[in-house]
Amino acid sequence: MTTIDLSPLYRSSIGFDRMGSLLDSALRSEKAASGFPPYDIETTGEDRYAITLAVAGFEESELDIQVESGVLRVRGKKADDSEEKSYLYRGIANRSFERKFNLADYIEVNGADLKNGLLTISLVKEIPEAMKPRAISIGSASSGATIEHQKNAEKAA
Repeated sequence: MTTIDLSPLYRSSIGFDRMGSLLDSALRSEKAASGFPPYDIETTGEDRYAITLAVAGFEESELDIQVESGVLRVRGKKADDSEEKSYLYRGIANRSFERKFNLADYIEVNGADLKNGLLTISLVKEIPEAMKPRAISIGSASSGATIEHQKNAEKAA
């Protein structure tokens, strides 16, 4: 198994503590993944994404979509078919599945739609206003005036 040394990253970056565990779990899940159901991940616009899973044969009631701690989990559980059938060839996979997707910070699930055997989950990146870039003006005179204005306001109150 390949090991990755992330210590150079930690020396010059702040807030990427989760990166090591994400890479490790991605490498482990890559080997354990069954490949069912097949899926696509696409960008549908600026800060908008869609995950489309091929879930032919599943009904809405047999699908479960959950988001918890930055992980999107999609499960499909086929209802028990009490009818006994005799197949000459069985190529349609009617088995249960579970797919997990790690979501980056501020990625929110916007909705889901099931059409023609394709489950499409819409995602949007919504950065809070406090986290968006803002310009900081430089000026010693204005900052001094602001401090004097605050002191005058406190005296008046």
